[in-house]
Amino acid sequence: MFDFLPAFRIHVLAMALVAVPLLPDAAEAAWGSEKPANSIDLEAAVLRFTRNDVRIPGDGGTRFALDDLTGSSGLSARLHATWWWNERNALRLTVAPLGISGSGLTDQEIDFAGERFAASERTRGEYRFNTYRLTWRYRLHRGERWDWAAGAAVLVRDASIRLTQGTLTAKDDDLGLVPLLHAHGRYRLSEKTTLVMDFEGAWAPQGRAFDIGLRAERDFNNGWYGHLGLRTLEGGADNKDVYAFAWVYFATLGLGYRF
Repeated sequence: MFDFLPAFRIHVLAMALVAVPLLPDAAEAAWGSEKPANSIDLEAAVLRFTRNDVRIPGDGGTRFALDDLTGSSGLSARLHATWWWNERNALRLTVAPLGISGSGLTDQEIDFAGERFAASERTRGEYRFNTYRLTWRYRLHRGERWDWAAGAAVLVRDASIRLTQGTLTAKDDDLGLVPLLHAHGRYRLSEKTTLVMDFEGAWAPQGRAFDIGLRAERDFNNGWYGHLGLRTLEGGADNKDVYAFAWVYFATLGLGYRF
């Protein structure tokens, strides 16, 4: 994993632990209440890449599987903070770092970002795809069991791919802004257990991005809740500058607080 990820997780956890004592008294809002409770939520995950294909530049580089170098398994974390300003409208901030690194032997010459890497040489690969999102959510329906919402999000991506072979290094950075559609659904299984679906994504001829999560939430006392679930992240871009597509699965575990 990237060296900064453990530190990032420590900082996120520290912020969450410091913030919780400063929060208002825990909300005991009933299901389907006029105004949902605000929340802060920390999610940890074990991840696995099933695809991480790269060609840079897109019209002249060598296509290769980056996960042959980095490996396919790792850890990640993300932070959600949701604020409802009335019974129908909410804003959610998401901070989702993602990174993996490792070394392996190349099975071919690789032309990458203006450099040529020899075949059958140990090469280090590094992959980073950090995202920061602001989501607007509009509550469409609330009922005794079902709650549905839809909206839109703005995603800022901070991505980087680096190869190193001996003293030879090449790197491609990408900082961009992406608009996404958003959908959110909740189904009450029991008084304390809720099934939650969350979707954000977009598609265009040049690329796509999809983030889909499904989890079960269990309410504890005094506003606290825990959750367990699955998430998948898939997408990439295909243009003259870059070809890069990845597909990642996450098994998630988290803790949240409503206020």
